[in-house]
Amino acid sequence: MTTAQNRIKGSLAVVGLGPGAADLMAPRARAALEAAEVVVGYRTYLDLVRDCLNPASEVLASSMMQEIDRCRTALALAGQGKKVALVCGGDPGIYAMAGLVFELAQAADADLPIDVIPGIAALNACAAILGAPLMHDFAAISLSDLMTPWELIERRLEAVAAADFVVVLYNPKSKKRTDQIVRAREIMLAHRSPTTPVGIVSGAAREHETVRLTTLDRMLGEEIGMQTTVIVGNSQTFVWRDRMVTPRGYGRKYGL
Repeated sequence: MTTAQNRIKGSLAVVGLGPGAADLMAPRARAALEAAEVVVGYRTYLDLVRDCLNPASEVLASSMMQEIDRCRTALALAGQGKKVALVCGGDPGIYAMAGLVFELAQAADADLPIDVIPGIAALNACAAILGAPLMHDFAAISLSDLMTPWELIERRLEAVAAADFVVVLYNPKSKKRTDQIVRAREIMLAHRSPTTPVGIVSGAAREHETVRLTTLDRMLGEEIGMQTTVIVGNSQTFVWRDRMVTPRGYGRKYGL
């Protein structure tokens, strides 16, 4: 056998941690963390899973806004024969790093196993906390224009607002980005009632979790930040006993 054939091939697991609560992490994700020789991730996410890591594992933590570096490091170590876990909050394939990993792997023509391990995304966690707001068609839109032109985000907001989708807004506001959520609300108000229910969840499933139910015309009076997910109901969404519900259509079809 050749040297190349004898070489131990590494692997990369892109691991979704879920919203942050230990009991909401998938068993497969926990197993991947325990089996990894090297764990790479954003420092805040790694702090959430310290107890799940193998004491013998090397841990490489980095700061926010270093996603490309983390993915490149994880791929490079896996290419060297290491068993690597790259951690992401929520689900790796929803506004996280699974796509970036594949883009970089394609550019480098990397020949190694890449396993994406799903996690409970922010929209799932927040919807469950609020009740059942995503029971019918919905769309998720990030209001961050860091990598997507704002003109394109506006077109998407217009389209889903006009089509009466329930809308999940990710990255609604930051210290520097304060106008986007205002504009998003204006677009929604052009297509649906001011009394449309809106659910606002910050820090879902973490110690600092806050939950607020309001309406489209009043939502800007609530505290909204980068750890907030905003869910805007459609024309059928209602609030019952402090729970936000979007009917699937069973009542109309069968009569309840």
